[in-house]
Amino acid sequence: MTARILVVDDQTVVVRSCMRILSGPEYQVDVAKDGYEALRKIEETTYDIIILDIMMPGIDGLEVLARVKETHPDIDVIMVTGLPQIDVTVKSMKLGAFDYLAKPFDPNELRLVVQRALAQRRLARDNVDCEIELGSNYRFENIIGSSAQMQNVFRLIAKCAPNNSTILLTGESGTGKKLIARAIHYNSLRKDKPFVPVDCTSLSEDPLEIELFGHLAGASSEAASSKKGMFEVADAGTLFLDEIGNISLAMQAKLLHVLQEREFRAVGDTRTRPANFRLVTATSKDLDAMIAAGTFRDDLYCRINSVPIHIPALRERRDDIAVLSLHFLKLSSAELGRKAPEISEDAMGMLLNHAWPGNVRELENTIRRAVILSTDAVIRQAHLVDIVDSLSRPAVDAPRAGKELKPVATAVRARSVEETE
Repeated sequence: MTARILVVDDQTVVVRSCMRILSGPEYQVDVAKDGYEALRKIEETTYDIIILDIMMPGIDGLEVLARVKETHPDIDVIMVTGLPQIDVTVKSMKLGAFDYLAKPFDPNELRLVVQRALAQRRLARDNVDCEIELGSNYRFENIIGSSAQMQNVFRLIAKCAPNNSTILLTGESGTGKKLIARAIHYNSLRKDKPFVPVDCTSLSEDPLEIELFGHLAGASSEAASSKKGMFEVADAGTLFLDEIGNISLAMQAKLLHVLQEREFRAVGDTRTRPANFRLVTATSKDLDAMIAAGTFRDDLYCRINSVPIHIPALRERRDDIAVLSLHFLKLSSAELGRKAPEISEDAMGMLLNHAWPGNVRELENTIRRAVILSTDAVIRQAHLVDIVDSLSRPAVDAPRAGKELKPVATAVRARSVEETE
């Protein structure tokens, strides 16, 4: 992209020198012979950089600088003068000058300052773009992903969230199924009612039945008082059953009855109560294989699978690793009250090529530990202890991406999250 530069100086020899130094397809150089002409041209044309002489007739460079920074703060201004004075230098920098050159300046010196200013502008623009992407295109609620796979997931969420359909989320552990269940709830007509998550893995059959159905006082020797079940707590809201593939066949039959009849009965109660909740379920297991093995009911599967949404593993959407890494870097640094470090190119390469068997959850933990371990402003390979440890262990037959990965753009790899704020 061609950079637009305005050279402002009343000395023809200086103007010609700047135009010769900055000749080439990457620059488009305009000229102004005094401050008034410069201010007029700035209003007519968009410039990236102004090379501005301080000592000029009519209106000096410091006043031009002050006006430019007041009306066009995004333009980088490089001050030049043949009479270098410390107080003038300090004043120009306080007014917002990008840098200061003394005449006669070396051609390479001018080129380097211009290149540095343009590089900083590109980085700032990339950081703004990244922040916009993280805030809109690449996220749905707190779910982040720029890959085509996650964009398809976002579209499915947007379509099914407003209606009352029963949804089955599938995917490996750590892919963010609970976050997606929450996103579905909070983008539905039930968003003002409870979102009730239940982890089916953490409870055996009897405790799970009480957790879901509730019980009356005296229903058992341990039931001294009545307890509301999650079916009742989720009234008019959303019930999320995580890892539904872990419930027993007996509990599957009871859940199927609730879904068919839209009513339930608390343990020890003779009365039925309406079951008015939207059901979202999730599993990391292969329910089709479980049905074939006789460990999951086919009729229940048909009930919970009205809208299937598959969440891809992180190794299947490697385009998201850099964006997610920046996101977790920002969160972890803020939580720890620290300035967010950058991620070195080599460290980002390790992140991109790791298999991530623990998926997004593993990446989050890895970045958090790296922030804790880093002692300066850069996260390096040695700080990625989880990956380093995994490389020292014997290889296992984990699914791989299937092809060699290409590194992402350096601007994304090494970008500081703190700079995007």
